[in-house]
Formats: sequence, structure tokens, C-alpha cells
Amino acid sequence: MATMTKLTTNDQLQAAFEASKDKSLLLFKHSTRCPISTGAYQQMMSYLQNEPNESVEYGLIHVVEDRPVSLKAAELLGVQHESPQVILVKNQAPIWHTSHSHITVDALKQHLSDL
Repeated sequence: MATMTKLTTNDQLQAAFEASKDKSLLLFKHSTRCPISTGAYQQMMSYLQNEPNESVEYGLIHVVEDRPVSLKAAELLGVQHESPQVILVKNQAPIWHTSHSHITVDALKQHLSDL
């Protein structure tokens, strides 16, 4: 099973961002206070437990607890902040992102299978 690495500092985020030159990165921005985000988190975990793409790194940002990291991700990637949100990064650029109820196992499989 693949795991998500919790990113709690801007330095960790920057390192993950720079590593996307070699290996794609999927960032999951999660609010621990939102039931919609809880549903998206469950979809993410189901994907990771069943058929994850092992050539992708997975990062987790808690948007309330680690707000500076969440804001830095939006700034670095030029993707407007939403929560919950997934952003797929390759070569330090976003190549796909979606949010809320569009974060599903099927959507993740579709966008991560060909990397």
C-alpha cells in the first residue's frame, strides 16, 4: 500500500515540489473540519489501499493545521486553493487538479494510471 507523506513545513513542500522533476507528486489538501473533505480523504485512502500508482509520490497537507504550507502550495503551483483538493504535479507544474466531490477512486485511477 502506498502512503501519503504529511507535509508540515514549507521546506518539506519545496523538497517534494523539486522532486517532481523525477517522480510525479499528488498533493491532497485536506480539512480535518469538513465532512466533504472527510469523504474525499476516504476516497484517497481507498485508492491508496487498492491500486495506487507506485511511480507517484503522495503528499498530504492539512489546510487548517498547516495553513502556511497550504498557502505556499497554491502560490508555487498557481492553482487557486480549495479544500478538499488534489493537485497532480509533474516537472514542477500542475498537470491536473480537482476538488470536493470530484475526488473519487475512479478519477484518481483515470489520471494517475498513465504516469
